[in-house]
Order: sequence, then structure tokens, then C-alpha cells
Amino acid sequence: MKVEQIKAVYFVGIGGIGMSAIARYFISRGVVVAGYDKTPSDLTEQLCKEGALIHYEDNVALIPTQCQDKESTLVVYTPAIPAEHSELTFFRKNGFEVQKRAQVLGTLTRSLKGLCVAGTHGKTTTSSMTAHILHQSHVDCNAFLGGITKNYGTNYILSDKSPYVVIEADEFDRSFHWLTPYASVITATDADHLDIYGTEEAYLESFSKYSSLILPGGYLVMHTGLKMKPNVQEDVTIYTYSREKGDFHAENVCIGDGRITFDFISPLGNIPGIELGVPVSVNIENGIAAMALAQIAGATAEEIRQGMVSFSGVDRRFDFHIKTDKMAYLSDYAHHPEEIRRSLESLRELYRGRRIKAIFQPHLYTRTRDFYKDFADALSLLDDVCIVDIYPAREQPIPGVTSALIYDNLKPGIKRQMCRKDEILDVVRQGGFDVLVTLGAGDIEDYVQQITEILRPLS
Repeated sequence: MKVEQIKAVYFVGIGGIGMSAIARYFISRGVVVAGYDKTPSDLTEQLCKEGALIHYEDNVALIPTQCQDKESTLVVYTPAIPAEHSELTFFRKNGFEVQKRAQVLGTLTRSLKGLCVAGTHGKTTTSSMTAHILHQSHVDCNAFLGGITKNYGTNYILSDKSPYVVIEADEFDRSFHWLTPYASVITATDADHLDIYGTEEAYLESFSKYSSLILPGGYLVMHTGLKMKPNVQEDVTIYTYSREKGDFHAENVCIGDGRITFDFISPLGNIPGIELGVPVSVNIENGIAAMALAQIAGATAEEIRQGMVSFSGVDRRFDFHIKTDKMAYLSDYAHHPEEIRRSLESLRELYRGRRIKAIFQPHLYTRTRDFYKDFADALSLLDDVCIVDIYPAREQPIPGVTSALIYDNLKPGIKRQMCRKDEILDVVRQGGFDVLVTLGAGDIEDYVQQITEILRPLS
């Protein structure tokens, strides 16, 4: 179905961060947008205010009449939706065009020049930085992001004039294989989603396949030291990057007094005097990758410099809720061992000599089973760790797989405890820390406001 034929779009799982961005795109085009989600959320409430028709019961009778013409209705679903979902089954049995979210994004990368960010971690911040730099530059862009940007309060940016679209390229369920990037960053290839891929080798091969989809004449910007082997088409330019080496890197890094500055070294033109708007060390590398894409798209040195210092961050990515001389509290979406390590190393660098505590909610039984030793190793960077029960998301329990696997493998000397979700606030009240971080991609985020209210009088 061509985009111009679509009069209605029905989303099965409309409240997902990636799904809602596409919903906003179709709302902006004046198309009828409706959908199902399991529970209400801030995102679904906002979508309703913008014109979407949403319900929260898997019930075919609740599908709006505007979405029941198979000749003009596109159905979009997320892989997280179970195959037996009755509404999804209805659409499939009745001959509707049903596409994965990634397929729709793939269509958009064929009609615009896709600037895509793939990788195990760093995708959301890097793609959001790229989108912000370009949107406030003369280049501008469209963007479909995996988080709510603080600069815009949304995960979607629309431009009527720009030929570029910034997309977070998700490797889950091989979704990024639907994309045809003009230029792509690959931030990391640390094994993940082994419930889908089975082995690290298959995971790496998936990234190799993704690299082959970059258009001839395009660009691949890879982090140095990745295990994957690029398999690009003819005339694709390959660059490397990292904090300290590669074609794109940083020099003269200065961290102190709540600021991070550095010089951006680039084969497309060095830019001195870069300052991070969100001054945490993990954003040095994220920023280098974002600036590389922005340069490829044609942003000027001054536009890039201004975009970096004015970038305000992304909800749930190193997201400070309290930050005073006495105490800090932040939440972070990190849910892979290497993500957690990078976040905690940044915290250690930022708060040298301070007592740092994490409350961590593991995400998925399979991920815990596959990486519990790596989680324990990363969390052992801290002074004090509390591990919450596993957030199952789409999975059923696996015998013998609990948070205790991580707890039991923490290094000696680390203060540790386990708790249920309903005990999190009591753990916070116990205190004993200068810096608190809540970690995880599950519903631990639901406790952020209450934790902030407990700690604010003490800060």
C-alpha cells in the first residue's frame, strides 16, 4: 500500500515509544489514527489529545468503523504483541495490510534519506542528539526516536523541507533489516536479544546484514573495535569513531565544574570548543557519533557547536531529578550490562569519592539468564546495590532464573540487598547514599516521582 492510499492507520500496541512516533507522523498527515494498548500511559493520553482513538481491551468490537476498510487501512503492530492477539488475528484473517513498525520506517527511509543509529546501546541518545543538531540547523530533519527528547517533549520531529529522516534502528526481531539507510552509525554490538538470535555469532551476522543495506554512495560510521564485519555495498564510505581514536574522536577533553568540553576531530573538518549540554562522560562518544552524521548531512561547524551545547537530553537516559551539592538522584533506562557499566563509570567520574547506590530492576528472564554474571560485574562498580524482582515484559518465568543470580555474583565488599517492587520506597527511605540511581527498562520508572518526593527534603 502506497502512503498516499492510506486513509486510516490502526496500531496494535500504540503506546510503545517507537509506535507512538509513527502514529504522530500519520496524525500530522491528517490520517485517522486509532489503536489498542494494554494499559493507559502518559504517551497514550497525549496521543488522544492529538487526535488518536485508543482503547485498552483486546476486543475486535472496539475497532473504530473508520479502520474497517481493508482497501484504505494500514495495520501496524509491534513484535511485542503476542501472535494470538484477537485484534491482530482479525486483521490478518480479513486481508488487511499488516506491517511491523520497522516495515513502515523502512518505507520512509526509501522516500527520504535515512540517517540511522544502530547498536546495542547508545541508540536513543545518539539519534536524539543527531535530530536536535539537524533540526536547529539549516539542514533540518524528520525524526522517529526511541525516547522523549527534553528539547521537544516528543519522540517525533516533522519537517516539510528536509530530505533527511533520523531513525533509531532497532535490532530486536531483526527489525532494522527493513531499513535502507543513506548513512548509519553502529554504536556497539555487545550480544543481546539471544532469545531471538540464539548465539552471539548470529547477532553479529545480523549487524553485518544491516550494513549491507546502506545505499551505494552512503556512509557507515562504526565504533572502533566492533566484532562485526561490515558488508557494505560498492562506494559506501566506512569511518570509525570513539572517544580517543578513530576517524572521528575527541581531543583536549576537560571535565570539571559541571562542564565537559572537548575538540571534535573529524576527516570532514575539526570543530574546536564543543561543550556537552548534558555533561556526563558517556555523552562524549554519543556526541562524536551524532556530530559525524550531522557533518555528513551538511550541518555547519557553528550549527553543530550550538546543537551540542543546547541538547537537553532524553527522558530516562541519565535523567537527573535531584542534583544539588548534597545529593543527586537520577533514573536511567540502562538494561544491558554494558549500558549499565558505561552509565556507572560516568557516575563514578562525575561523583568521585561520593557514596553511590543503585536500585536495579532486571528486564526479561532470558536476558538475566544469559548475562547475570555481566550484570553483577557492572553493578559491582558501586558501593551499594539493591536488586528488584525481574520485570518479565513479554516473557514467561524460566525455572531457576531470578534476581538472586545477579545478587549472588556481586563482588565481595559490596553492600547488597534484594527487594520486591513494593519495597522500593522503603529502601530509599533507609538512605546511606550521596547519589542514587534507579536502573532498568521496566516499570521501575513508575516510582521515580515518589522517590523524588522522598529525597527532595533531604537534598
